[in-house]
Amino acid sequence: MTKYIGAHVSASGGVCNAILAAEAIGANAFALFTRNQRSWVSKPLDAQEVAAFKQLLVERGFDSRYVLPHDSYLINLGSPDEETLQKSRAAFLDEMSRAQQLGLQLLNFHPGSHLGKISEEECLDQIAREINNALAHTSGVTAVIENTAGQGTNLGFKFEQIARIIGGVDDKSRVGVCIDTCHTLAAGYDFTTDMGYDFCMDEFEQHIGFKYLRAVHLNDSKKGVGSHVDRHETLGNGCLGQPFFERFMRDPRFDDMPIILETPDPLRWPDEIRWLRSLMN
Repeated sequence: MTKYIGAHVSASGGVCNAILAAEAIGANAFALFTRNQRSWVSKPLDAQEVAAFKQLLVERGFDSRYVLPHDSYLINLGSPDEETLQKSRAAFLDEMSRAQQLGLQLLNFHPGSHLGKISEEECLDQIAREINNALAHTSGVTAVIENTAGQGTNLGFKFEQIARIIGGVDDKSRVGVCIDTCHTLAAGYDFTTDMGYDFCMDEFEQHIGFKYLRAVHLNDSKKGVGSHVDRHETLGNGCLGQPFFERFMRDPRFDDMPIILETPDPLRWPDEIRWLRSLMN
């Protein structure tokens, strides 16, 4: 099996530019925003742009299975505010539809926040209902839940919370999980040692199951275990440290899925990708 490694690259000027940016850093996977992540509404994808994206993806040797679009940070599928929820519902469906148009199979998203106005359980169940709505109006795209650092009132930092969302999704063939390594540490899972790594993976298998794992955001963390602070660091220079990435890269459970860097220095991405690949030798 193969590790597919890349980064969240810019799609500024059009989605085709993300392919070129990924190629330039030596990636064989990548993430992108397919629309303005700071806007509730974006202009539709142009048919020519869609066709060009699909063609360029093939020409440059990328497989659509290892492209991980990320939705807008504005979206909160767990919002207790009806206006925000309606905006989030429409924007999330648009994100899923854009992924479908581009021939992509995944959409990565943060589950949502209760804002202290509804219970965690109500929020998680609402997120599941919103996923069901989006799946009912699209096809071929899996909704990929990203675990969070648990900052503020954000949910999805405990594996049990993600499991509850998955439990409420009707079509379980189209729901998955993206593990963010920085978020996992910040959420309280200390997988910096051999024993801690094994325990964390056992917890993931017990509560969620690796059958649902679809992607990874591979980041070091500026803050320590249980900090609930989402601050990414360059690989090997944070609280996770080099030994973690050595273990990770040799773990076959992370083969055959997009592994995406969101580390803070894009100039280092080519070197980080090369370093990760060297760890498998």
